[in-house]
Amino acid sequence: MGLNSESEVAADLVIGPTDQGMVRIYISGNGVDLPMDFDPEEALEIADEMRAAAMMIIGKGANS
Repeated sequence: MGLNSESEVAADLVIGPTDQGMVRIYISGNGVDLPMDFDPEEALEIADEMRAAAMMIIGKGANS
């Protein structure tokens, strides 16, 4: 499965700080229990990548 593959899988996503000073992205669903911890700098890089991806989509929609 790649980025452009559709899926019927549903999952919950929770993002927040841990008591250990990390930022956790927690994904849970049918047979999935995936906590991913990032230091604050990594979390900011991920946020920047997500924002850049969203802006690419917004930009494509504005030019259609």
